[in-house]
This record gives sequence, structure tokens and C-alpha cells, in this order.
Amino acid sequence: MPDVRVYTTNQCPYCRMVKAYLERRKIPYAEINVSEDAEAAGEMIRISGQNGVPVTVAGDRIIVGFDAQALNEVFGGEAPVDLYDVIILGAGPAGLAAAVYTARKFLKTLVITENIGGQALESWAIENYMGYRMITGEDLMRRFEEQARELHIQLELDGVAGVSRDGSSFSVKTATDRSFAGRSLIVATGKHPRMLGLPGEERFIGRGLSICATCDGPLFRGKNVAVVGGGNSALQTAIEMSKIAKTVHLVVRSQIRCDAILKEVYAKKENIVTHLNVEVSHLYGDQFLTGLGLRHRDTGDEARIDVDGVFLEIGWLPNTEFLEGFVPMNAGKEIVVDENCHTTIPGVFAAGDVTSIKGKQIIIAAGEGAKAALEVYEYLVRTGQG
Repeated sequence: MPDVRVYTTNQCPYCRMVKAYLERRKIPYAEINVSEDAEAAGEMIRISGQNGVPVTVAGDRIIVGFDAQALNEVFGGEAPVDLYDVIILGAGPAGLAAAVYTARKFLKTLVITENIGGQALESWAIENYMGYRMITGEDLMRRFEEQARELHIQLELDGVAGVSRDGSSFSVKTATDRSFAGRSLIVATGKHPRMLGLPGEERFIGRGLSICATCDGPLFRGKNVAVVGGGNSALQTAIEMSKIAKTVHLVVRSQIRCDAILKEVYAKKENIVTHLNVEVSHLYGDQFLTGLGLRHRDTGDEARIDVDGVFLEIGWLPNTEFLEGFVPMNAGKEIVVDENCHTTIPGVFAAGDVTSIKGKQIIIAAGEGAKAALEVYEYLVRTGQG
């Protein structure tokens, strides 16, 4: 077994998932926290070429981010069961809530997911989840995860490559080319961040361009950064980054649209510079991102701002690519479901932000996950499989 080192920051949910992955497999590792250690951060960047966390070093293998496929290649996966009562795809609020409910019904449950916590992990502060005056997304999802683990639900950290019907059951193929069979499915794969769509932006991911401010924010202490977006997530990120960055440029395509309570806090921050009615037209830099080009949407005037880091908060897209042709979806590529989480395919259910249900909130996703689980149980009993 190679020596393993994990470079982390304090509030990084994906760092926690790497550590949980290693601990579950009883793999010893050394954690190196780079939140306030400039020397360690420099070492991480030299080794990986990244200024984003986590970075895992296992012998001569370097794994950037929480890459389930790469981790499984190095450390191996868990042995599958022949046939599960239900396979849940995704482990955000909807998926984990569904898993708790199916396990309580004594259904043999498998959860396949690339990460634990989903979109909720990236919330700096959640103030509208009942039972908590305020809680971070990481802390809330850790509590979800702990409750699910107490029920001994099997969890596979892997991506989903495809889903098909196999007689009276369903087959799920993963990114690591493994297959799992289940009598029923709950799709709760959530959404992924929308990118700018500019040429070459992929090369700046982890090199100044970030889609997880809670993970990478501490690496930009005392530096100039930009937050792109004008909604609640963007304002919350700008507010939090203003506490550690020298200057925060808030880049808004039209006008700010957020909750009044956030706008009130934002208005008091003197180191947030706001650019309204502009769009990002260019990314500057060689190995690392060094600046943004901004174009005014009315006048067409161009300007450049020099920044060390950029955090994208411009919306989310459904994780449904692997379902093309399998279940009906709407124009936004969300899975079409009825009020009880049913798709048009018997035995296939969906819950959370990946569906056509209008409300996109953590508390709604958790409730939809519970509904889907109860519908699965009823389906299995009704078809004589429960």
C-alpha cells in the first residue's frame, strides 16, 4: 500500500469525502491542511499544478478533487450484492433521505454517487432548514450522511454511465465499468454547476477558476477575486469571500436578484466592487488565471480586471446525460415526474432538483426523497417483490 497524503482546507466538503473514503477502507493517510499554511499550499501547487483542493497523493499517483473513479482504480471498490431491492442514484438531500426511508422498510438498498451531499455541500450558510437557525451545507449533509450510515446502507462512490431495463429488473453501469442490478430505481442525481462557455475555460479549473468557493476560498486569502453571478448563491459567496479576500469583484450579467436579508449584508461590505449589466468575455492567463475581460451588454465597451481567483455562481444544470432516451425529460433536461415522484416507467422514480418539480430547496428535495422511497416500497409490495 503506497503512502497517502491528502491536502485539504477547513471547510472543504470534498476533502471530507476523500478522508471518509480512505477511512472506510481503513487506509492510513496523512492530512495536510493548507488553509493558513502558505508553505504547504505552495507544495501542493508544485506537486499537482492546482490551486484547488483536495489533492490526494498515493505513491506516484496524484488525484485532484474527489474523483471516485480514480480512487477506486487505486484502492479498489466494494463487493456488490446480486440484486438490490432499490438502487438510489445520487446522495444529496433527496438521495440520502430516500436511503434512510428504504432502509427503514428493510429494503436492500444501494446508493451510487460521485459525492456525498450534492449541491448542498457548497452552501456557506443555510438559514431556512427547519430545526437549525443556521448551519453550513457541509455540516447539514454530514448529519444526513451519519444517519444513513447508521442503517448500514451500501454506498458506492462512482459515477453513473448508463441505465437500462433488464427483464423485470434494472441494470446500472458505472464509470468504472461495473454493473449493479436492482428491482427499482430512484434517480436523485441533482445538478452540476453551469460554466461560462468560453473557449479554453477547462484549463483554468483548479488554476484560478473554481466552482466550489467553500473548498478553494481559503487559498485566496488577502488576494483579489471575482464572483460571477447575481443570485443568492453569488451574493452569499461574495459576502463570505469579502471576509478573507482583499477585494471581491461581483460580476452580474443583469441586476442583482437575491433575498432582502442578503442584500442588506452585502450593502455593508466596503471591499465588494459590483459590476452590473456585464458579461465575462475573456479569461486571461497562462498556467494560472490572472484576469477577466468584461463586456458591457448595452454599450459593448470592454474592460479588464486583474484577479487571482474567480468563483462561478451562475446556475446549475441537471445530471441527466446518462438517461437520454430512457425516461421522458422536459426542455430543461429535468426528469418529468408526477406528484408522487413516478416517472412513466414502472419501477423508476425520481426526486430532488433533477426533476421537473418547481421548488429547488434542500428541504423540498429531502421531502421528495422520502416520498420516492415510500412509493418504491408500495411498488415492490404491489408487484410481489417486497
